[in-house]
Amino acid sequence: MSDKKNITKQDTTEKIVSLSKRRGFIFQSSEIYGGLNGCYDYGPLGIELLKNIKEAWWKEMTYREDVEGLDASILMHPRVWEASGHVEHFSDPMVDCKECKARFREDLIEDAECGNKGYKGRKAVKCMEEGKFTEARSFNLMFKTFIGPLEDSSNAVFLRPETAQGIYVNFNNVRESSRQKVPFGIAQIGKAFRNEINTKNFLFRTREFEQMEMQFFVNPSEDEKWFEYWREQRMKWFEKYGMKEGKLKLHIHEKLAHYAKAAVDIEYEFPFGWGEIEGIHNRTDFDLKRHTEFSGKKLEYFDDQKKERYIPYVIETSAGASRSFFAFLCNAYDEEEVSKENSDGTSSSETRTVLHFHPALAPVKAAVFPLVNRDGMQEIAHGITDDLRKNFKVFYDDSGAVGRRYRRQDECGTPFCFTVDSDTLTDGSVTVRERDTMVQERISKDRITDYLNSKLKQN
Repeated sequence: MSDKKNITKQDTTEKIVSLSKRRGFIFQSSEIYGGLNGCYDYGPLGIELLKNIKEAWWKEMTYREDVEGLDASILMHPRVWEASGHVEHFSDPMVDCKECKARFREDLIEDAECGNKGYKGRKAVKCMEEGKFTEARSFNLMFKTFIGPLEDSSNAVFLRPETAQGIYVNFNNVRESSRQKVPFGIAQIGKAFRNEINTKNFLFRTREFEQMEMQFFVNPSEDEKWFEYWREQRMKWFEKYGMKEGKLKLHIHEKLAHYAKAAVDIEYEFPFGWGEIEGIHNRTDFDLKRHTEFSGKKLEYFDDQKKERYIPYVIETSAGASRSFFAFLCNAYDEEEVSKENSDGTSSSETRTVLHFHPALAPVKAAVFPLVNRDGMQEIAHGITDDLRKNFKVFYDDSGAVGRRYRRQDECGTPFCFTVDSDTLTDGSVTVRERDTMVQERISKDRITDYLNSKLKQN
């Protein structure tokens, strides 16, 4: 039996960050040098979880007739960002504290804390009221670099702040090479970079991140229908992969960006509060028109059946792979009070920390243990591990008591553990223990692959 522990949101955030490092999900970038603010490295389990999230998204979005894939270059012609409006509009209002020299976004000052170590816990807005801040000035969020040996304006390029523009400029290329007809979409997963003034909340706001974006090109007369379709589909995807009821909500934007006709965010309730993990936008024909204007190349569609020529509207679904990772990690995290048997025959309780990942997303699908390191159990367990690794990410562990090995795998989110014991030596059966229920049963070691396949397919 297990009972949920009552833990605060602040406790949860700190514990998730601690577990992420301990179990190899997330490390601070360049940690041995003191770290680089707003940048993180994905460890052995983290890269598996991220890969599984991206693969689940990719299959959902592109294993269908009307969406094609693309991987556009991070570096693009500077005119792309003039056409997109990023050079003119992609900026935040920035203020500096004259006393402690800390920098803040003016529009987020209400939630910011003073950067002066002597005023721990003091709100930055108090410093603003006391006149310690500079006047607000515009701060462009794009990272600039240079192509070639000379660092002058003629060689300046930007690290892309979003992946969408690579899709728009390839509209004709993809449509013609794939022989697609409107409506159709182009999907892409890739890195993006934003020189955020203030990074915060672990993986939620970082300077380097990954996006999972799909731009769906439609007849302008059908834009509202497709906007509703993709809003519903994207919400269902998060629910399909285990997001808890009540942890997701839609936020409809009343104030729209200069290019948008409609916009809605899918938000997840993180320990720090509600935050966007995906946006669905009706971008109208703004992007294709702008790139037509700036490049001189027509980005339009001719419907040969209706004899109609038009610039398509774009319905965008833009999810953060990094934010989705963080959301799935928070969603999976749990603490339970469970009973355990003591060596003297009595029972007591202990805390079990567990990650309830959907099996398709779990970094490791199964762990294999020999009960003890003798009588040939290790050899059998190694044989099972080698066989499973042909199809699954598997972990082998022969260190410590089995109960402790279970707890380690619970913290990694591993759905199933298989233990080789003395009965295996006589009848060829192993114990399989399920992560969420902790129920154990025995199956033939020859059935393990089929067992895993059936369990993963059920989910």
